[in-house]
Amino acid sequence: MFITFEGPDGSGKTTQSRLLARWLEEEGYPVILVREPGGTAIGERIRDVLHDPAHSGMSPWTEVFLYCAARAQLVTEVIRPALAAGQAVLCDRYADSTLAYQGYGRGLDLEALRLILHLATGGLAPDLTFCLDISPEEGLARRQRGGGEWNRLDRETVDFHRRVRTGYLELAGREPQRWIVVDAARPVEAVQADLRALLKAHWTGGPIPPAL
Repeated sequence: MFITFEGPDGSGKTTQSRLLARWLEEEGYPVILVREPGGTAIGERIRDVLHDPAHSGMSPWTEVFLYCAARAQLVTEVIRPALAAGQAVLCDRYADSTLAYQGYGRGLDLEALRLILHLATGGLAPDLTFCLDISPEEGLARRQRGGGEWNRLDRETVDFHRRVRTGYLELAGREPQRWIVVDAARPVEAVQADLRALLKAHWTGGPIPPAL
């Protein structure tokens, strides 16, 4: 399976994807965890450029092409070979991030973005996408409390982050067969328990609630 984690900044995607990957390994499944942008030597260099606050003048379309360059490398070098080898791939962000951030957040044309994304990924879509939902205010406050990287996109206005969240929820509503929205404003352990239960239900074909 190819499973992606999406959601606003501060929603806990990195923490939750790591915990789920560790659980899958303990259950005996071959799994790899990757992140976007990054996951390859080339992608990590591009990540540094994208996230550097010194690059505040970056054009929105430059953002798109840099993200997609890193993504194309990740798909070619890591994701497709892992899936072909029978591994589960968990990805912290993927193509939907471009639709949410550069499409809804920046206001770029969504259909143009979808064409570029199709070219960058070769049409590779996730089997399942968890959308970890949280208000921009709480998500950004979490980021600041965490004391980690405070990158160029984190510094955008709250209105920008609100548009991103709206975009995620609209994307999820349009593809309910792939997306599962989870309330990420709860304790880490509660969110992780739900992700495990939801993944089990997805595998067994059982009922999956539309949101938690």
